[in-house]
Amino acid sequence: MKTVENELRTAQVSEFCRRKLIHYADSFYELARSYEGDFSPGTADRQEILSQRRLWENRQILKGHLHEMAKIMTDVACEVLCYRPMEEKKKRLIIHAMKDEGIRVDDLCYMTGDDGREAIVLTMSTDRRTGISAEEAADMISVLLNRRLQLSLTSPYMVEKEPHSYMLEQEARFVALTGFARVTEEDETVSGDNYAVLEAERGKLTVMISDGTGSGEQAAGDSGRALDLMEKLLEAGYGTEVAVEMVNTAFFATGEDRNHPTLDLCSLNLYSGACEFRKVGAAASFLKRETGVEQLAEGNLPLGVFQQVNVRPISKSLKDGDYLFLMSDGVIDAFSEQGYEGAVCRAIGEMREQNPGELAEKLLRLALIAAGGRVRDDMTIAVIGVWENSAGQGEC
Repeated sequence: MKTVENELRTAQVSEFCRRKLIHYADSFYELARSYEGDFSPGTADRQEILSQRRLWENRQILKGHLHEMAKIMTDVACEVLCYRPMEEKKKRLIIHAMKDEGIRVDDLCYMTGDDGREAIVLTMSTDRRTGISAEEAADMISVLLNRRLQLSLTSPYMVEKEPHSYMLEQEARFVALTGFARVTEEDETVSGDNYAVLEAERGKLTVMISDGTGSGEQAAGDSGRALDLMEKLLEAGYGTEVAVEMVNTAFFATGEDRNHPTLDLCSLNLYSGACEFRKVGAAASFLKRETGVEQLAEGNLPLGVFQQVNVRPISKSLKDGDYLFLMSDGVIDAFSEQGYEGAVCRAIGEMREQNPGELAEKLLRLALIAAGGRVRDDMTIAVIGVWENSAGQGEC
């Protein structure tokens, strides 16, 4: 049968798997519905009412999680992947050239993602005893197609005798570098602040800071748990908003008064330049660019205070040479004598360093000077520098 170039094709999970996933989803939906209903105490005893209320709230949390899992199963069951075969001329070029390097290439096609970008999907194998780096193979194909391609994070690291599927993605429009600086409260040996950097997929960077309630090991445990849960949920494919809600309910369910860490999350799409902040009880952040420094803040309470958290995203479009500053409230408080956020804004505006790590260290030194050398609270600073990547332009 003749293959038509540029013919759009689709693929999805098998009918058997689709039916099983839908069946599982229906079961979770039904289980979630069993927890529906308003709170109605069956006693006049105050202590008993509080106990029943807590049980009802935990059931509502479970209902929400079951509903979300059912939704994810339904989405996977109904997901349709769009692809089209690669042009015969390009296909023959890659197959023959890679064969000379000891690599067999098959099933070359373009796959379109949810954001409309096309990636190259192919199968590779080799007879070489030691295998070949998949990154090296991606570089070879980049040269052949005159495009800057990079191996997806989900692709195997090596090309081996057994054929495996690989995805080559176009380099992002922007590149980002991060830098961190931190100091522990003077009466403690462990910082109650924690930070994390996550790249669940190419071109999607997430930087997070969490400040635990109080200080010391208890605060460090709470903030570390918040970030660990966020990382697991984001890596599993949950959306940022849903992940924040689930982490919040996890802390709310514990019912502990001191167990309320903050969450400061910055998500960057390095392909589009979109940047989104989500703050749950977190200190202000700052965007530094040639035209000045902008304060980014959102007033709400830390994780676990209420059963549901209403977090409004702060969205920005990034430009070449932008810097994003995230920090715990210990940094802001260090500038209390000079005007809190206003003083931090002025300090950032006067900085001329370009390396994110140097900027973070410089701001921390200024905070310590402003506080008279005292460290009354944990301080953590994260700086993200963003620059345009000219090599990442163009289409596949």
